[in-house]
Amino acid sequence: MALLIKDNCINCDMCDPECPNEAISFGAEIYEIDPTRCTECVGHYEKPTCMAVCPINNCIIVDPNNVESETQLLDKFAQLYT
Repeated sequence: MALLIKDNCINCDMCDPECPNEAISFGAEIYEIDPTRCTECVGHYEKPTCMAVCPINNCIIVDPNNVESETQLLDKFAQLYT
């Protein structure tokens, strides 16, 4: 499952440098997460770091349009780093 940054993002710049997969970038108005690069930090950390540092509650959520199993996330991690 890739993560999704909701419209209540305040563009605080906390999430972008924390993403180990460089999946977060500034979009047209708010930060966005590239679902092809987001592994929810699987392969790096126990929990998504962007969610941990975000000062806005429920701003970063699981993207319902990009649901993946942990196995799929690990496969994506392996593809990104091989």
